[in-house]
Amino acid sequence: MSIGNSPDGNFPEDERPFESDREDVRASDRPSIGRALQQARIEAGLTVDDVSNATRVRIAIVHAIEQDNFAPCGGDVYARGHLRTLARAVRLDPAPLLAQYDAEHGGRPAPTPAAPLFEAERIRPERRGPNWTAAMVAAIVAVIGFVGFTVVKGSDGGDGTKTQVAEGSTPSTSKPASPTPKKAKPVDPKPDVSDSAIAAAPRDKVTVQVSAADGRSWISAKDHNGRLLFDGTLEKGDSKTFQDKEKIELVLGDAGAVQLFVNGKQIQDEFQGGQVERLTYTKGDPQAG
Repeated sequence: MSIGNSPDGNFPEDERPFESDREDVRASDRPSIGRALQQARIEAGLTVDDVSNATRVRIAIVHAIEQDNFAPCGGDVYARGHLRTLARAVRLDPAPLLAQYDAEHGGRPAPTPAAPLFEAERIRPERRGPNWTAAMVAAIVAVIGFVGFTVVKGSDGGDGTKTQVAEGSTPSTSKPASPTPKKAKPVDPKPDVSDSAIAAAPRDKVTVQVSAADGRSWISAKDHNGRLLFDGTLEKGDSKTFQDKEKIELVLGDAGAVQLFVNGKQIQDEFQGGQVERLTYTKGDPQAG
């Protein structure tokens, strides 16, 4: 009778192989990760250069992985990525290789915390937009300045006096004559404007004074360049004086209602009421155009 055999021919309970021993046997029969990749590449008829060109993994790293050297990968995360890429290139399922890698290298690496990324986002300098406040303040200041200039200009050039001088292309240095004080006169007399007309007539310019002596009249005046000096209605008793270095062109809507003084001399033409006259005056003796 042999020692250690049971009557029924089976092994004793303590001599039966354990499950862990069977797993160790299976694990010892399994090729390494690098060997599995190399065998699959050869079976697929691919060279290391072919795999490198297809996966963009450097040749040196492909050689190292096939020799189970994962140090050139630069860490577990990159090693797992290369394994997945190379396995697909040689038509292998990457899942068993990744599981084998995790078992041999301490498990799957923990995910990289996202806190530094968020922290970087928080401290990223803000983009500054246009300074609209400063632009609005500058615009308000400009508007206030323009309004103030307009008010002062309007007060200087207002209709406070009856006699006004509209300059042409060359400014005049002479001052308009002061209005003659009003005195008690008969009803609707013609205003005495000859003195002011003569005073406002420099010799180097043509000066034309239009007075609405007998009623309202629309008038238009232009300088020698055709620039409009005045276009409007003179009320009865009002007058306008125009100066230019060469000539003044007039259009009188009601020529019979006005008096004309050209270069200090009164024009004696007998204009009819309601008559429209177009006149041109130059330096020297007054001549109607």
